Amino acid sequence: MPVKNEALFKISKLKHGDGIISTMLDINKDCEIFKGHFPGHPVVPGACMLQIVKEVLEEALAAPLRLKKADHLKFISMIDPGNTLAVQLDIAYKIVEEGDVSVTAKLMSGEVVCFKFQGRFVI
Repeated sequence: MPVKNEALFKISKLKHGDGIISTMLDINKDCEIFKGHFPGHPVVPGACMLQIVKEVLEEALAAPLRLKKADHLKFISMIDPGNTLAVQLDIAYKIVEEGDVSVTAKLMSGEVVCFKFQGRFVI
């Protein structure tokens, strides 16, 4: 029986310093989520793009986070896991209040921006 690989992505490179995180993420085209979104024409769900931002930020800050506010969410271009092996995620953040992290993020496939986010997370 084949083993299921549930991970949507893995971090292949991560640079972190002075409130800036730059990562390269390998997309797992065999992830189970693509069987339902959408059968025969898989794309990374928009909610997963936001979740990727959260998980990478958690990894870099070594702290669990909860979304507090999403000021701007823009889903600009779809990510086809059959054609896109890796994406770049750039995050700028600042701790603005006790426990609040102000975040601006951009997820790109090559030069194409796929997703933009501005909002706050709570540590």
